Amino acid sequence: MAIRQLSETLINQIAAGEVIERPASAAKELIENALDAGATRIEIATSGGGKALLRVSDNGSGMDAADLELAVRRHCTSKISETLEDIRTLGFRGEALPSIGSVARLSIASRRRDSAGGHEIAVAGGKIAHLRPAAANPGTIVEVRDLFFATPARLKFLKTEKAEAGAITEIVKRMAIAFPAVRFVLSGSDRTTLEFPATGDDHLARMAQVLGKDFRDNAIALDAVREEISLTGFAGVPTFNRGNSAHQYAFVNGRPVQDKLILSAIRGAYAETIPSGRYPVAVLAITLDPALVDVNVHPAKSDVRFRDPGLVRGLIVGAIREALARDGSRAATTGASDMLRSFRAGFQPNSQRPQAQWSAETSPSRPYQPTTGFGERPQASFDGLSMPTARAEPQSSPQPAAPEANARYPLGAARAQIHANYIVAQTEDGLVIVDQHAAHERLVFEAMRKALHSKRLASQVLLIPEIVDIPEEDCDRLMQHAAELSELGLAIERFGPGAIAVRETPAMLGEVDAHGLIRQLADEIAEWDTASGLSAKLEYVAATMACHGSVRSGRRLRPEEMNALLREMEVTPGSGQCNHGRPTYIELKLSDIERLFGRS
Repeated sequence: MAIRQLSETLINQIAAGEVIERPASAAKELIENALDAGATRIEIATSGGGKALLRVSDNGSGMDAADLELAVRRHCTSKISETLEDIRTLGFRGEALPSIGSVARLSIASRRRDSAGGHEIAVAGGKIAHLRPAAANPGTIVEVRDLFFATPARLKFLKTEKAEAGAITEIVKRMAIAFPAVRFVLSGSDRTTLEFPATGDDHLARMAQVLGKDFRDNAIALDAVREEISLTGFAGVPTFNRGNSAHQYAFVNGRPVQDKLILSAIRGAYAETIPSGRYPVAVLAITLDPALVDVNVHPAKSDVRFRDPGLVRGLIVGAIREALARDGSRAATTGASDMLRSFRAGFQPNSQRPQAQWSAETSPSRPYQPTTGFGERPQASFDGLSMPTARAEPQSSPQPAAPEANARYPLGAARAQIHANYIVAQTEDGLVIVDQHAAHERLVFEAMRKALHSKRLASQVLLIPEIVDIPEEDCDRLMQHAAELSELGLAIERFGPGAIAVRETPAMLGEVDAHGLIRQLADEIAEWDTASGLSAKLEYVAATMACHGSVRSGRRLRPEEMNALLREMEVTPGSGQCNHGRPTYIELKLSDIERLFGRS
């Protein structure tokens, strides 16, 4: 078979298969062009999920007649010259507009600010129409209709209109976060209008527009530099998490990316602080020399390659962990909000309660009827109480610190323990409810993690070894890592083909459920792949062991024990959440409580 040159239209349609995968891909390319043109206002309109109509209007620099004719031709761009080592714009390949024009009906109307009039050019299925004058405001309007009409097979692979419209919304959100000084408006017949007013240099205000106002209250600022790479942005406290990773945003030199290295680094930074199946909320902006990153990995430009990926990963993990250690111990404000909603659901204003039929016997305005006094049956339960008195009695034994003094601590003074698991503490301006098991689990884990970097953890020898029956393959996995487990104070030996003998357990854990601990460790090691060393997973093992050695739910604590737990939480990094990412305490301000009772 003879080799022949493909036509320009077919070449563009092949390129469109990678550049324009769906309407959201076209929206991304057009918005990037508008931003590169210096636009401060970008409006996006859609219909039919972007398949029927996608219009992007901007107030950027615009194009003259000569630029328009070149813009719809392949590999024509004003953004690079002869090298790919210094790319400082979002677009640079010169493929987006000709690719769109090869599979859709494309029209572009543009006018420069210093020009008396504008021009328009159209492309339909790869066929370029003649350039003609057009009335236009300064800037550019790009309109895409009937996407993939020239390649109908691609339409079969698109999702529903609602799903495609949602993908375009996500693209606009990412662009809006990256460029807070630009006003974005997203509208159309297939959606409700979404507007992000410009916030100037206030990046956190723009993030609050996109991620919700709760993010502002639960975000920790990031600002770190390592060698020639800087990292800024905000990371949510661990208890402020979501059910998927859609709320993780990463930008490299202002370019929104979905890079596996960055997402993996975020997961690593939040290890042992986020529950399984939950994801942190984070916005990271990485700035570095363009020569140190390759953005030409894929035509969609969503993946990048760093010259030193280890340095970038270490910077992300280190910066987030340092921020969490500094300010991540607080509980998410959404916990108190959820509690307030639960309370309000249980309260109904008197005006909304069903009114019982009036009767003279139950009316609060009924005549006063004298009773027999405190001797009647309803008052019998008060017989054992002593009368209140202001008399001061001398104390023969030392007393603990006054609750009022303890209340000045961040987590306050313990006032009660309810259901043998929750500590209620009073602070200067509210109250705190602490999950004693979750809190102590975190404290034990942090102590074990600290000891990991110094020496072997102290262990306690069992008088009679615990024999745990588990499958033979689990025994093999555990024994491969016996030395590493010994560093944590857990000494195990093989006891036949399908059993493990536990001879020592970590001293700081006290009484341990050895059977449950060994079985859980075996399951986790099997999931991690036995080919990899356990040394990188020792903190995961420590978290598992801490859970098995913490104050259990149902144990009653003395007041001094509860206060000691609160004081230790205040000085322990990450004490706002347990090893599984659940909150360890919820704080309720006095103003919130007063609102519940209509006092403010």
